[in-house]
Amino acid sequence: MDDTEKIEQIPGFNNAEAKRTGFIAIVGRPNVGKSTLLNAILGEKVSIVSKKPQTTRNRITGILTRGNEQFVFVDTPGMHTPRNKLGQYMIRSINSAINDVDAAILVVEPVPQVGKIEETIIERLKQRELPAVLVVNKVDTVDAKAVGDTIKAYSDRFDFNAVVPVCALKNLGVAEVLEEVKSFLTTPGWFFPPDQVTDQPERQIAAELIREKLLRTLEDEVPHGVAVVIEEFTEKNDLLVIRAEIYCERENHKRIIIGKNGELLKKVGTLARMEMEAFFGTKVFLELWVKVKENWRDIAGSITGLGYRDV
Repeated sequence: MDDTEKIEQIPGFNNAEAKRTGFIAIVGRPNVGKSTLLNAILGEKVSIVSKKPQTTRNRITGILTRGNEQFVFVDTPGMHTPRNKLGQYMIRSINSAINDVDAAILVVEPVPQVGKIEETIIERLKQRELPAVLVVNKVDTVDAKAVGDTIKAYSDRFDFNAVVPVCALKNLGVAEVLEEVKSFLTTPGWFFPPDQVTDQPERQIAAELIREKLLRTLEDEVPHGVAVVIEEFTEKNDLLVIRAEIYCERENHKRIIIGKNGELLKKVGTLARMEMEAFFGTKVFLELWVKVKENWRDIAGSITGLGYRDV
């Protein structure tokens, strides 16, 4: 029996009871709350979150199955002007996502001017004639007039199917977003088992959790030059053993990551291990090593070697 046959035998999977799926890209500039929105929609964490921009580098798929409906969300890197080959990879990832989905959610902050980045995204939506919902995030930080002015500014640029003000961090308005995107679920059947929440491999999830803790802990000049590769991911007697290598671009960055007497690296490891144990549901032994690979973000071979494909 092949994998397709196995999936088709899952109770309720791809039967004739009006099962529907929709693929929806979550797009926007860096740090507007796209990953926070995705995690809030799913009710659990599949995409890392940090206050630093360009936290998401890969396309992250989050899956929500509810009744007969399967929502497949694609959390994309923040749209920005690329400064290196890694940035170019991230932009291609966004464009690919827009080309491959049924609809989009454009996430913006409550600022009543449409920026150049948002104009670029809107042009892509127009080119594809893609239906879209405008989500105005962080509405708890401004007054109602600012929210209204933001909605008007964007509605003048694009005919959105719906507009939803939210505070993703506080889970306000998230249910309304789901209701608005239901109409985009037009493909018959399901693409994933009903209990699956992401298509990320476990190794990638572990690497992203480590990178999140680095982003939250490190000084501003280091994070964008950091990548994580999982070298070992094995289960041994109810213990998950993970060995990861952290790559940075400079020797002085390596010293910062390790910290005085190794304290910073220990903190990152402890935080990452605790979250891994909660996510994977088992005890984790985590070992971290720090290595230097100079200018890896500008070398295509280094980027692919560190887990970023299609560069």
